[in-house]
Amino acid sequence: MPASNVELASGIRIAIDRGGTFTDVHAYIPNSSKPEAVFKLLSVDPANYHDAPTEGIRQVLSHFRGHNLPRNELLDISDVESIRMGTTIATNALLERKGERIAFLTTKGFNDLLVIGNQARPHIFDLSVQKLQNLYGKVVEIDERVTMEEYLENPDKQPIDITKDEALVEGQTGEPVRILKTPDMDQVRDKLEKLWGEGFRTVAICFIHSYLFTAHEDQVAALAREMGFEVSVSSELQPMIKMVSRGNSVTADAYLSPLISRYVKNFGDGFKGGLDAIADKLLFMKSDGGLCLWRNFSGLRAILSGPAGGVIGYAQSCWDPEDPTPVLGFDMGGTSTDVSRFAGEYDHVFETETAEVTIQIPQLHIDTVAAGGGSILHWKNGLFAIGPDSASAHPGPVCYRKGGPLTVTDANLFLGRLRPEYFPSIFGPDENEPLDQDATAKAFIKLTETINSEGLSFTPEEVASGFLRIANESMSRPIRSLTEGRGIRTSDHVLATFGGAGGQHACDVAEALGIERVTIHQLSSILSAYGMALADLTHEIQRPLAETLHAMSSEQLESKFKLLNDEADEALRAQGFSGARIEHEMFLNLRYKGTNNSLMIHKPADSWKFSDVFSKQHLEEFGFTMDHDIIVEDIRVRALGKSAAVEEAGVSRARNSLRIKAAGKDQSVKTVKLFTASAWRDAYLYKLEELKPGHQVAGPAIILDQTQTIIVQPGWLATVLPRHLILERALETPATNGAAGSLTVARPEETEVVGPIQLSVFGHRFMSIAEQMGRALQLTSVSINIKERLDYSCAIFSPTGGLVANAPHIPCHLGAMSYAVAYQAEKYGNTLKPGDVLVSNHPAAGGSHLPDITVISPVIDPNTNEVLFWTASRAHHADIGGIAAGSMPPHSKEIWQEGASFLSFKLVEGGVFNEKGLREIMLEKPASYPGCTGTRTWNDNISDLKAQVAANTKGALLIQECIATYSLATVQKYMIAIQTNAEAVVRRLLQRVYDDFQGLPLEAEDYMDDGSVLKLKIRIHRDSGSATFDFTGTSKEIYGNLNAPRAITFSAIIYVLRSLVKEDIPLNQGCLTPIEVILPAGTILSPSVGAATVGGNVETSQRVTDLVLRAFQAAAASQGTCNNLTFGFGGQIVDGKAKPGFGYYETIAGGAGAGPDWVGQSGVHVHMTNTRITDPESLERRYPCILHQFGIRAGSGGRGRNPGGNGVVREIEFRVPLEVSVLSERRTVRPFGLAGGEAGQSGENIWVRHDEHGSREINLGAKNTCHMRKGDRIIIRSPGGGAFGSLIEA
Repeated sequence: MPASNVELASGIRIAIDRGGTFTDVHAYIPNSSKPEAVFKLLSVDPANYHDAPTEGIRQVLSHFRGHNLPRNELLDISDVESIRMGTTIATNALLERKGERIAFLTTKGFNDLLVIGNQARPHIFDLSVQKLQNLYGKVVEIDERVTMEEYLENPDKQPIDITKDEALVEGQTGEPVRILKTPDMDQVRDKLEKLWGEGFRTVAICFIHSYLFTAHEDQVAALAREMGFEVSVSSELQPMIKMVSRGNSVTADAYLSPLISRYVKNFGDGFKGGLDAIADKLLFMKSDGGLCLWRNFSGLRAILSGPAGGVIGYAQSCWDPEDPTPVLGFDMGGTSTDVSRFAGEYDHVFETETAEVTIQIPQLHIDTVAAGGGSILHWKNGLFAIGPDSASAHPGPVCYRKGGPLTVTDANLFLGRLRPEYFPSIFGPDENEPLDQDATAKAFIKLTETINSEGLSFTPEEVASGFLRIANESMSRPIRSLTEGRGIRTSDHVLATFGGAGGQHACDVAEALGIERVTIHQLSSILSAYGMALADLTHEIQRPLAETLHAMSSEQLESKFKLLNDEADEALRAQGFSGARIEHEMFLNLRYKGTNNSLMIHKPADSWKFSDVFSKQHLEEFGFTMDHDIIVEDIRVRALGKSAAVEEAGVSRARNSLRIKAAGKDQSVKTVKLFTASAWRDAYLYKLEELKPGHQVAGPAIILDQTQTIIVQPGWLATVLPRHLILERALETPATNGAAGSLTVARPEETEVVGPIQLSVFGHRFMSIAEQMGRALQLTSVSINIKERLDYSCAIFSPTGGLVANAPHIPCHLGAMSYAVAYQAEKYGNTLKPGDVLVSNHPAAGGSHLPDITVISPVIDPNTNEVLFWTASRAHHADIGGIAAGSMPPHSKEIWQEGASFLSFKLVEGGVFNEKGLREIMLEKPASYPGCTGTRTWNDNISDLKAQVAANTKGALLIQECIATYSLATVQKYMIAIQTNAEAVVRRLLQRVYDDFQGLPLEAEDYMDDGSVLKLKIRIHRDSGSATFDFTGTSKEIYGNLNAPRAITFSAIIYVLRSLVKEDIPLNQGCLTPIEVILPAGTILSPSVGAATVGGNVETSQRVTDLVLRAFQAAAASQGTCNNLTFGFGGQIVDGKAKPGFGYYETIAGGAGAGPDWVGQSGVHVHMTNTRITDPESLERRYPCILHQFGIRAGSGGRGRNPGGNGVVREIEFRVPLEVSVLSERRTVRPFGLAGGEAGQSGENIWVRHDEHGSREINLGAKNTCHMRKGDRIIIRSPGGGAFGSLIEA
């Protein structure tokens, strides 16, 4: 952008948001009598134009020049100052997998890095484990390798002199990096030439640890560019730790950037002189909310291009610095709704997931829910449901006259919220008919008849309004997560609504969230385009840094920032900005030593005291501070080339300058019927352009502007400002001439009848509470197990311990946690006091295995001292003592060998955390047993237990808010009703299974590796829809640790039943109500109190799940194991103190079983677990090891019509002597196939041992512990899944 353009801003400014359905255009010309113009056109309309943004520019130029410009002529933009654009091209290509054909170059051993990813299943109840295809066409391994010389968990760090070892170099952070293998560039050239011959022209490069050592990536990238390839390099895009995230990001950039380049070129062809004439006038909106020149716009930065414009739009126009109440953005479109938050600074995140691709790049924090105007309405299983499927633009809703389904838009039309007479007549075969109100009415009448056939008595209007209520609740969930999930009150915000459908739902969503005020900008229906008009051009630089904050002086910080500021200034000056128009935002990415909770901290305005801001923000975000050193992870500069933007007057100032006057019949266009507050009511309809600033409209009313409809609900007032419409709850009934006056919305009358609408609402609300508990736990924890591997679950329970709602976390916790809560409920009754919190992990008290510690909090009625609800969180702790590091000993025979155990302990009493008592049961008592130690991770245990307490407290507060809103009786009634609903669904499932099997019993048998038998016979009783699961014949309790507590079997059953339903039903205790389980005492599935059980939760649980699925003939066996690997040292008590050390634990993916209509997925976690694997770079940075290989084990899946999924190979070398343990199954008995399909291959655990006798490979068997020396390796080859159907069928 030329400097003169930036500073004088004399030409036409055009801003365009090209969405999936509509393209919005905002134009502004200074010193004009009507300086602003708005256009809205279809994004795809090939009969009239080939490109919507070009057509928009043509219409803008025609408008300002006063004559129509022909469509077939190139456009002259000499009088245009800038064209600012946002586009969904990149997002759509990613969703539809329609990008460039690319090759992925990565470090040897990581061929399948992005296939496995974090190893978690996208949807835990999807037995087929459907995943979107990878972005690349081929992977090429480059034989290069570096690793970290030091590791963070080292309790005895010593200085390292890199000058004494030529293999050591200094990384970007100053940390020593060891070069194990430099790339042979001749071999690299040969591989690139082969790619070229195969037709590849674009490559993505990601090598391990390149975020801090870029030399190898730089060398390969330079050669590839020299050979003519388009190249994306991970260290150039975002030099941050996490190889999987960086690898995904760089492939996404390579995959999408050519599409962006072609689009920009084609766009330029529509103008006289092409892109050369456009020069620096064309700017694109990036995902971080800043603009960049078209030549700098890449695929990775384009993914949130459009939504980012909306955030800038409401932040600049609806947030008021004179009244700095935080603003929540609510952008409701056709297929989805985006929500975000602004409180004076833009909220950026650095890792997100889009279309199952992890993106590691600065992006505005925008959450999306699949609910919009086009979301399809469903009645199923006695519940109202919205989406996630959408009617899209084609066929669209019923009212679009294309044979589409009922949608949210139809509901708004049917209830009078959309007025066909004011909607464009662009429908029907000739695209000249209005919205089809009659077809919508007939569809709702038909749906109502279907619903009422199940014994209900709704009117069509009640059905339509019920669906809208569910839609509003669905859209409120991500907003609650964005606020309450981070410890911020939702009601302490203003709601800024925009997007085509936002105005129709503004009052209702605000009401659901307890928000008192809504701000709707005059340009809200095109606010993303307007945001681009207000945005600044930005240039970001981020560098890794590994230093202690207190060791850096202000002068050192200033010097480091100056280097980056100067580099950013140079980039902006090259784009025409003078120094006076460049501003800098400076950040440090900080964390406490020993944790992974990093926060990007903005430099304080008048000092370099980052530590004060960090501590305050850490307390707000995570609920605690620590007396630890603060580590600087990254230094970041965001330079802004300030835009000559339109000035926006503050909302409060504009409001205070006006005299408020009620608008009534004289200002209205007409009176219409509007269904609201449970009845048809008269409502005035106003045109916004005919209302004057200061006019106030009382609900119910409808306000129309050029591109949207705004509903003013009863009890709300709409005040017109020069640039905004403010909706506020009426504190008192105002004087009004309104058609219906101002109605107060009463709470629905209490009845004994459970309504399906309210039931659906409570289903969302209960699940939202569990989800926010999970988010709070992840945020406030410190250990890798919880924060990164996500090995935890959160739930809410009835007073007796029945599961009410469990967020979809870890399946093996699903049924088990309720037994833990029920044990405490029976033990304590109503004797607990407010502020008491319990902790338990013993299998006899509903525990799964000892490392899974459950924190249980009562929600107590302060008047009666009765327990109203329970909240609980269960998390896997990396170590709790015992005979082996990681507390997963493969050969434990007694429960005390597995670490600390406690049936019930008051972790918090009267609000006081009992650290002394905890030390006794977790450090001192376990160490008193022969050969055992106390926990080796005491500090992490303390921090994570406090995080669990905080998560429970979050859930308790949200439940109490729910009770305050709806009453205790209502909440408890629907708590029971939601369980009854799930029960009914399971009963119907069992009746269908009975018919499929012609009433015959379902039977299955399988064997553990030690020969123990698992037997199951299921008898279904069709009349009642109940079933008996009889495990009689299962082997006796074993003298080992594969004994599974009874609760584990219930978890397996509830998981299978939920998976077989194949619909999104509430998951709660009701799923088990129709089930009788016979578990003979003294068996491997019902062991005695002192039996060792650490393997039962992770191994036997998987085998029981396969057994139940086999009985239902639903799926072949999956890998049937978690492949538990632990290593570490320390924990022994010496002179009364625990010896410093660490314990690390991971579970490893394998092959999933195939089914009747799916192929087994490879390299995923299956069934009872869904924990993530630690990223390769995080693993090597934190622990003394080298990950040599992590890839798919080809050929390990069973052969058949539908083959089983392949297992994986994971090879780790240890750099210091360590105790290493492996606990696994399916090393002898192979995962079975079904219907003639072959079994998958069994797994294998190999110790590559180096000693005085040389090097050799030793089979460790399924379960073993060994003391490995420096240089020894362990190789885990996990089992494949069984096939479904014979090879002959294939």
